[in-house]
Amino acid sequence: MDYSVLKYSIWMHFPSVLCLIFVAMHLKLLSVVNFKNYEEASLNLSPEINVFVGNNGQGKTNLLDAIYFLSFCKSYLNPIDKQSIRIGEKFFLLNGEYFKNDKKVYISVSVQEGQKKKVKRNKQEYDRLAEHIGQFPAVVISPYDRNLISEGSETRRKFIDSIISQYDRMYLDTLIRYNKVLQQRNALLKQFQELRIFDQESIEVWDAQLITLGEQVFKKRAEFLKDFIPIFQKYFNLISEESELISITYESQLKKGKFAELLDASSKKDSATGYTNAGIHKDDLVFLIHEHPIKKYGSQGQQKSFLIALKLAQFELISELLKMKPILLLDDIFDKLDHQRVERLMKLVSDHAFGQVFITDTDADRIEKVFQQIDIERFVFKVESGKVEKIG
Repeated sequence: MDYSVLKYSIWMHFPSVLCLIFVAMHLKLLSVVNFKNYEEASLNLSPEINVFVGNNGQGKTNLLDAIYFLSFCKSYLNPIDKQSIRIGEKFFLLNGEYFKNDKKVYISVSVQEGQKKKVKRNKQEYDRLAEHIGQFPAVVISPYDRNLISEGSETRRKFIDSIISQYDRMYLDTLIRYNKVLQQRNALLKQFQELRIFDQESIEVWDAQLITLGEQVFKKRAEFLKDFIPIFQKYFNLISEESELISITYESQLKKGKFAELLDASSKKDSATGYTNAGIHKDDLVFLIHEHPIKKYGSQGQQKSFLIALKLAQFELISELLKMKPILLLDDIFDKLDHQRVERLMKLVSDHAFGQVFITDTDADRIEKVFQQIDIERFVFKVESGKVEKIG
């Protein structure tokens, strides 16, 4: 595909991404101590393309995870913080020096066994970690994205929630409160089940809160997907160059009736099972190709294009809403893509529609060939046994 035609297509479809970005942001310095397989490492980074090359198991993905941790206060690989501490040590420390509108901002994350996780901005600790989400946005594309297709609805709900939370802090607060109320309601139902009783008045106390919070979450998710799905479809077409009939359907019980009525209808089932059977915690996304589940009917290439399009749409929507380009983390995504898809993807991410990009790959020659025709600054780092060395 001619690059000028591709660039024109991006401009026509997504002019806001190219023209209306107000906040410039990139990570200038990254340092890690006792993080996963790293004893210590410090990197001076390009504001454009950064490539980590090396064999599998050397620590390339761990560097991307460190960057993700600085953005989200958690790993995208492991939900248990202490499991990211280097074996034999009792803590890990991550430091990032960002430039945001030409101003330096220092972010640090420290995790120590037996202590509360600390996240600081310019040496000032956050009272609530939710205050940090969306300040330094990031989007990751990795082999683990396959879980969005292969695993259950919870994985897809987390995908939606992680996007909305980066630009809507009230949504994150509402979702946290909903989950706490749901937990309390389920605990009460479990108690009723054990005692073989059911107290409707006690349940209704939690129902009132659950309904208010759940309806707010449902409305936000529906609004988000209305904007997100057309962008996703256009990105899929750009990446695949195929006229595939693809779609995403939002499934929610709240589409079928009012939340209060749904809870009332499921009352007997809740009593029997000991948990809440109706609500936005049951929401799901259905991924289709030619009106069939892509999990069963999509080829490996189609599934990969589908997942990459999801993430690039996430990038574009966050950019538009925050007026800031997220950091893009591309983890070992080339192995299952043919050369043409790799080339199209790299031309996309190298265009000024995107900002700072981090890439991992096992094949340094492949990276060199991909970028031969793309005039953009890039730093290349060799990663071996938890050691990092700049080589280009």
